[in-house]
Amino acid sequence: MKHFFFTAVMVLLAFAAFAEDSTRISIKPYGFIRNYLTFDSRRTYTVVGGEYNMLPYDSQWNEDSTDDLNDVASMQLQALTSRFGVNVTGPRLWGMSTSAKLEGDFGGFGSNNTLLRLRLAYLKFSDDHSEILVGQDWHPLSGSIMPDVLGMAAGAPFRPHSRTPQIRVISYHRSIGYTAALLWQLQYMNNGPSGPSNPASVASVQFAHQALVPELFIGANFRQGPWFVQLGTDAQYLCPRTHALVDGITRRVSERVISITPTIYAQYVASNVSVKFRTLLASNTSHLNQLVGYAVTAVDADGSWSYRPLQASISYLNVAWGRKLRANLFLGYMKNLGASADLWLDPATGGYHIYMKGGDSFTHLNSLYRVAPSLCYSIQAFNIGLEYEWTAATYGDLAPDGSILLNDNLHQVANHRLCFLVKYNF
Repeated sequence: MKHFFFTAVMVLLAFAAFAEDSTRISIKPYGFIRNYLTFDSRRTYTVVGGEYNMLPYDSQWNEDSTDDLNDVASMQLQALTSRFGVNVTGPRLWGMSTSAKLEGDFGGFGSNNTLLRLRLAYLKFSDDHSEILVGQDWHPLSGSIMPDVLGMAAGAPFRPHSRTPQIRVISYHRSIGYTAALLWQLQYMNNGPSGPSNPASVASVQFAHQALVPELFIGANFRQGPWFVQLGTDAQYLCPRTHALVDGITRRVSERVISITPTIYAQYVASNVSVKFRTLLASNTSHLNQLVGYAVTAVDADGSWSYRPLQASISYLNVAWGRKLRANLFLGYMKNLGASADLWLDPATGGYHIYMKGGDSFTHLNSLYRVAPSLCYSIQAFNIGLEYEWTAATYGDLAPDGSILLNDNLHQVANHRLCFLVKYNF
């Protein structure tokens, strides 16, 4: 908690020190108390105490293949994603309006209990035609562009989901806008090898930080009346390892993974109707809470590994209508497309080195579907809602290029989630 207060004080002191008129700083608190009651029909991959639902685990059969050990239901009630924050409006500085945001919740986890978690913390300078943001905000592929679902995952893993430190510039010219952002990883990160002699998959910011080159997003958007369309490309540069074990000696190596993810987003929002659609050719987007990583394709003479990003086609469609009583339907789809080259088969282990979100649990994922209808009633400061999520995952045997073989082992497992939401906004 003290870190939040310290950051807030530093923000205010910065405004006061450089502002043209330091008497015009205003601070407005906001937040909500949110409780989720969730029921899952089988074991699923979740985060944030189970509130953030991703996908069901593959079947895990017992010794005589009579019981699926993952076919276990669960139910829980939690309020740990209750949120608080402050919006700061400052005076004009260098001819631009200034503002800031500081936001947190209790979705972090420690060894004993839930912890305070930093969500957003940024400074913003803006005028009539441009905006400069420095700090932690939503990734440009996430942003304020969210489906109207009730679940805490907000459409992930079909919708890119990440908040990350960044420097972002937006310019406007009538109905056309341009966005450019440099991004660094913090809470949402890529997986990679854990060490020279232990190739197990772990999640760490070091794979992005060691590359020295920040992630880059460039996009253009068009806004006209109820329509908004965005075209964008995200480029990422990773350094999985800096050292490798060669003939019993640890040596320096130079390794890189380059991935590019193009996307198209379109929405139509009128008085009480909303239609939102996004599709992307995802390439190594595990840092965006998607089940797409990268893999080793060759071993060089100096002990370094060559990599190729895995790709997937990922899309979602969200349709909502109503105001006080709002109905919503979310549809999501993902298809594993594999890599552009065959993966390296490790002779020591007889397996592939694939690094993706969830580790080895989802390397055999072929496709993923979600259908989620919901109904939410709003009265004054209260929201009460009920949502049903059907999430089905198809698993199978790995092909040499990291895609999935369409043989008799292809099978589907599904989770049925019921989510009841009660929320008080302030």
